[in-house]
Amino acid sequence: MSSNPVAETVASLMPRARTELGELVAFKSVADFDQFPKSESEGAANWVADTLRADGFQDVALLDTPDGTQSVYGYLPGPEGAKTVLLYAHYDVQPPLDESAWTTPPFELTEREGRWYGRGAADCKGGVIMHLLALRALKANGGIPVHVKVIAEGSEEQGTGGLERYAEEHPELLAADTIVIGDTGNFRVGLPTVTSTLRGMTLVRIQIDTLEGNLHSGQFGGAAPDALAALIRVLDSLRAKDGSTTVDGLAAHATWDGLSYDEGQFRQDAKVLDGVELIGSDAVADRIWARPAVTVLGIDCPPVVGATPSVQAGARALVSLRVPPGVDTAEATKLLAAHLEAHTPWGARVSTEQIGQGQPFSADTTSPAYTAMAEAMAVAYPGQEMQYAGQGGSIPLCNTLAALYPQAEILLIGLSEPEAQIHAVNESVSPQELERLSVAEALFLQNYAGN
Repeated sequence: MSSNPVAETVASLMPRARTELGELVAFKSVADFDQFPKSESEGAANWVADTLRADGFQDVALLDTPDGTQSVYGYLPGPEGAKTVLLYAHYDVQPPLDESAWTTPPFELTEREGRWYGRGAADCKGGVIMHLLALRALKANGGIPVHVKVIAEGSEEQGTGGLERYAEEHPELLAADTIVIGDTGNFRVGLPTVTSTLRGMTLVRIQIDTLEGNLHSGQFGGAAPDALAALIRVLDSLRAKDGSTTVDGLAAHATWDGLSYDEGQFRQDAKVLDGVELIGSDAVADRIWARPAVTVLGIDCPPVVGATPSVQAGARALVSLRVPPGVDTAEATKLLAAHLEAHTPWGARVSTEQIGQGQPFSADTTSPAYTAMAEAMAVAYPGQEMQYAGQGGSIPLCNTLAALYPQAEILLIGLSEPEAQIHAVNESVSPQELERLSVAEALFLQNYAGN
């Protein structure tokens, strides 16, 4: 990184960043209170609030959102007449999955082979630290040239929409000229990237029932309709032979016009086993950024251990559908529910229930904020030009903010590059990426203030 005062300051703050990220990762802040104590999320929220206060933020508040979680808000005033920038991250995390599969404890930040491991290290507690680093560097180098609002969400991973609804009820709170969402990532380590599109998402639970109760498979199997077999057949109908998503009536042939994704690189990033084919057809970027993708997230059925020779009376599954830009999530949800019902065999009773959704998002990459970010990225990543990529994941808040503040420019950056393995075991963050992106964000705020 080329030498400049901001970069030097960020470099000097990295040991403190390591300590603070370790403190934040230690909270088991999964916003599913059937699995993890609510006190863990409350502890993380209070940590963020206390840190903002210590850094001079005003009006720091724990916002009780309608889904029963807390988001943390703070305001740092800049010069009179300056622009306002909203910095977003979330402190809630995905469950650690099988803790025994982690090389080191998931809620203990551990350095290994140049990376920092822990649940939320990249997604997105590292994003909270990134914002703090950028602001501290500016304070040490002439001050912060814009008004800054920070919002740290408490339930982004659950998709329950608490902050979206809160923002709609208090539209003045998060109003800004530009919004920086710190919850995406570079296309690969060392390649500065802004995310210009996000797929939306809908979550649908399907329940199939065929019998009043389980039956002995020897006495009744062969004629009694098996609910689990019916469910398997329905779920299989969501994919074509090549594995691509097939929801009746949902377009699945769009193409991506932007950064390409080499198939070999994707196989490496996704850690696909040797000899196993990728699913779908056409370019990888088309498949993951421009087209719908269905995933069966879970099935309620008897586990193998302890299973009895029974015909199952009922079974259910949770299905996720990623919705590409240009498609309305509500309409996609209707099509998914209709497909599940239409493909249920044997007259089995079927019901569907939507339990979460978010709309897809497309940014205006021609706005002045993108020019300011490109200039900042060029300094933070010498010799590299800022790239534009899509992201298959969803950040439902983006569309809420875009609707509330149609004149605001929205940029998406972050620490979740492929090696981070977010949502999987052994999630990690690159401290070099944390340092470079913090420098880029600080320089962006300087550039943007001068436009």
